[in-house]
Amino acid sequence: MDHLTHQHHETIDQHAGHTISNAHASHDRHAGHSVAMFRDKFWLSFALTIPVVFWSPDVQHWLGYTAPSFPGSKFIPAVLGTVIFLYGGLVFIRGAWNELADHKPGMMTLISLAITVAFGTSLAATLGVFEIDVWWELSSLIAIMLLGHWLEMRAISQARGALNALAALLPDTAERVSGSEIQTVPLSELHVGDIVLVRPGTRVPADGMVVEGASDVDESMITGESRPVSKGPGATVIAGTVVSGGSLRVRITAVGEETALSGIMRLVAAAQASGSRTQALADRAAASFSMLQSCLGRLLSSTGRSQATTNTP
Repeated sequence: MDHLTHQHHETIDQHAGHTISNAHASHDRHAGHSVAMFRDKFWLSFALTIPVVFWSPDVQHWLGYTAPSFPGSKFIPAVLGTVIFLYGGLVFIRGAWNELADHKPGMMTLISLAITVAFGTSLAATLGVFEIDVWWELSSLIAIMLLGHWLEMRAISQARGALNALAALLPDTAERVSGSEIQTVPLSELHVGDIVLVRPGTRVPADGMVVEGASDVDESMITGESRPVSKGPGATVIAGTVVSGGSLRVRITAVGEETALSGIMRLVAAAQASGSRTQALADRAAASFSMLQSCLGRLLSSTGRSQATTNTP
């Protein structure tokens, strides 16, 4: 990232600090993670979840079918469920560890608690401690959460790419007109009221009004207008647009965070901070899934105690 990108990111941080801070805080749980990692983990976990669900005794009972039986087939949910837990679930456990280390438990902690309890319960059931196992629920939950976090990471990556692309629209320097002299200065030294020379093929350094010259200006990257727009004295120009066909002398009317381009960058940063809608749905589904498992466990436990009381002479 060049000096200009850093400069404009700093501008956004100064004038939209709460937005950026919230964005960083909401995505710290993904430090060191990548879109490709979550994608690969999801697809493999999803593929392994299918046989886990298919050979699950509960699912067979509910849907009224019998899965093929062969030596060791009853251990398919346990073996594949353990693989899914170790391969797909450990990323959430590491995230929970980081949250707890920062004394800020969040969704990673909730997910880790759910999958750890489900894994321990299912493993104990497989070893014969009791009869309740939730291998298919464990596998499905991990696959769903990996999908949600994959989509979230992809959205974050796209937002960051858009932010960097917007920052790259501005030039590093501007040609400021001082009387009969033209000085090349960094953008940080421009002020409202300065007059700058914008040559053909270069970008407008800040929002302003044309005071001399005529040219076509490509505004497609800002407004979406596909055709160049003719500009003459009195016309407004936007920072980041490209001048073609002639030189313009522009009086600066807005600099830094006051430009339209910086406003767009703040909107992109706010969109990044808002997070993925799909991820929010997945998080709520995870919470509901955990509550359902807890209620089901209490119900089965209560039923077992009632039966034991009834059978006691």
